[in-house]
Amino acid sequence: MEKDISINVLGLPLSSCSTKPLTGFFRDGTCNTCTQDQGSHTVCAIMTTEFLAFSKYLGNDLSTPRPEFGFAGLKPGDNWCLCAGRFLQAHQENCAPKVQLDSTHKKALEIVPIEVLRAYSA
Repeated sequence: MEKDISINVLGLPLSSCSTKPLTGFFRDGTCNTCTQDQGSHTVCAIMTTEFLAFSKYLGNDLSTPRPEFGFAGLKPGDNWCLCAGRFLQAHQENCAPKVQLDSTHKKALEIVPIEVLRAYSA
Protein backbone atom coordinates (compact mmCIF):
# COMPACT_ATOMS: atom_id res chain seq x y z
CA MET A 1 0.00 0.00 0.00
CA GLU A 2 1.36 3.35 -0.99
CA LYS A 3 0.63 6.25 1.37
CA ASP A 4 -0.78 9.46 0.01
CA ILE A 5 1.53 12.45 0.49
CA SER A 6 1.64 13.39 4.20
CA ILE A 7 0.17 16.90 4.07
CA ASN A 8 -2.28 18.32 6.63
CA VAL A 9 -5.38 20.45 6.09
CA LEU A 10 -3.24 23.58 6.53
CA GLY A 11 -1.01 22.58 3.60
CA LEU A 12 1.95 21.75 5.85
CA PRO A 13 3.70 18.45 6.68
CA LEU A 14 1.39 16.12 8.64
CA SER A 15 2.20 15.99 12.38
CA SER A 16 1.85 12.94 14.59
CA CYS A 17 -1.61 12.35 16.08
CA SER A 18 -0.87 9.73 18.76
CA THR A 19 1.58 6.95 19.53
CA LYS A 20 -0.05 6.11 22.91
CA PRO A 21 -2.49 4.81 21.92
CA LEU A 22 -1.00 4.02 18.51
CA THR A 23 -3.41 5.32 15.90
CA GLY A 24 -3.83 5.66 12.16
CA PHE A 25 -4.82 3.44 9.26
CA PHE A 26 -1.15 2.38 9.05
CA ARG A 27 -0.78 2.30 12.87
CA ASP A 28 2.14 4.69 12.51
CA GLY A 29 0.86 7.40 14.86
CA THR A 30 -0.32 9.66 12.04
CA CYS A 31 -3.56 10.06 10.12
CA ASN A 32 -1.90 9.02 6.86
CA THR A 33 -4.17 7.45 4.28
CA CYS A 34 -4.17 5.63 0.94
CA THR A 35 -6.68 4.37 -1.61
CA GLN A 36 -7.25 1.20 0.50
CA ASP A 37 -8.38 3.30 3.49
CA GLN A 38 -12.10 3.02 2.76
CA GLY A 39 -13.06 4.89 5.94
CA SER A 40 -10.67 7.81 5.38
CA HIS A 41 -9.14 7.68 8.89
CA THR A 42 -7.84 11.22 8.44
CA VAL A 43 -9.22 13.41 11.26
CA CYS A 44 -7.01 13.63 14.36
CA ALA A 45 -9.58 14.04 17.12
CA ILE A 46 -9.35 14.38 20.90
CA MET A 47 -11.74 11.86 22.40
CA THR A 48 -14.55 12.98 24.70
CA THR A 49 -16.97 10.97 26.82
CA GLU A 50 -19.80 12.24 24.63
CA PHE A 51 -18.16 11.27 21.35
CA LEU A 52 -17.11 7.83 22.61
CA ALA A 53 -20.73 7.17 23.69
CA PHE A 54 -21.99 8.40 20.28
CA SER A 55 -19.58 6.13 18.41
CA LYS A 56 -20.52 3.13 20.58
CA TYR A 57 -24.23 3.85 20.00
CA LEU A 58 -23.57 3.76 16.23
CA GLY A 59 -21.85 0.38 16.53
CA ASN A 60 -18.17 1.38 16.68
CA ASP A 61 -17.14 0.80 20.30
CA LEU A 62 -13.82 2.60 20.68
CA SER A 63 -13.75 2.54 24.49
CA THR A 64 -13.83 -1.18 25.27
CA PRO A 65 -10.39 -2.84 25.40
CA ARG A 66 -9.82 -5.51 22.74
CA PRO A 67 -6.56 -7.19 23.83
CA GLU A 68 -6.83 -9.73 21.00
CA PHE A 69 -6.19 -6.81 18.64
CA GLY A 70 -3.67 -5.07 20.89
CA PHE A 71 -6.24 -2.34 21.55
CA ALA A 72 -6.46 -0.95 25.10
CA GLY A 73 -9.63 1.06 24.44
CA LEU A 74 -9.84 4.83 24.20
CA LYS A 75 -10.61 7.24 27.01
CA PRO A 76 -11.42 10.94 27.06
CA GLY A 77 -8.33 12.98 26.21
CA ASP A 78 -6.81 10.33 23.91
CA ASN A 79 -6.05 11.40 20.33
CA TRP A 80 -7.31 9.11 17.56
CA CYS A 81 -7.52 9.16 13.77
CA LEU A 82 -11.26 9.18 13.11
CA CYS A 83 -13.04 8.40 9.88
CA ALA A 84 -13.84 11.72 8.26
CA GLY A 85 -17.45 10.68 7.62
CA ARG A 86 -18.00 9.75 11.28
CA PHE A 87 -16.54 13.09 12.36
CA LEU A 88 -18.92 14.93 10.01
CA GLN A 89 -21.82 12.85 11.34
CA ALA A 90 -20.83 13.74 14.92
CA HIS A 91 -20.70 17.42 13.91
CA GLN A 92 -24.22 17.16 12.48
CA GLU A 93 -25.37 15.57 15.76
CA ASN A 94 -23.62 18.27 17.86
CA CYS A 95 -21.20 15.89 19.56
CA ALA A 96 -18.01 16.21 17.51
CA PRO A 97 -14.73 16.24 19.42
CA LYS A 98 -11.98 18.84 19.08
CA VAL A 99 -9.42 18.22 16.32
CA GLN A 100 -5.70 18.77 15.85
CA LEU A 101 -5.55 20.53 12.47
CA ASP A 102 -1.79 20.02 12.08
CA SER A 103 -2.36 16.26 12.46
CA THR A 104 -5.47 16.01 10.24
CA HIS A 105 -4.70 14.77 6.72
CA LYS A 106 -5.72 16.96 3.77
CA LYS A 107 -7.81 14.05 2.39
CA ALA A 108 -10.32 14.80 5.17
CA LEU A 109 -11.25 17.90 3.16
CA GLU A 110 -12.87 15.67 0.54
CA ILE A 111 -15.53 14.88 3.18
CA VAL A 112 -15.39 17.60 5.85
CA PRO A 113 -15.29 21.32 4.90
CA ILE A 114 -12.31 23.22 6.31
CA GLU A 115 -14.72 25.63 8.05
CA VAL A 116 -16.17 22.73 10.04
CA LEU A 117 -12.71 21.45 11.01
CA ARG A 118 -11.60 24.96 12.02
CA ALA A 119 -14.69 25.29 14.25
CA TYR A 120 -13.42 22.30 16.28
CA SER A 121 -9.74 23.26 16.29
CA ALA A 122 -8.10 22.44 19.62
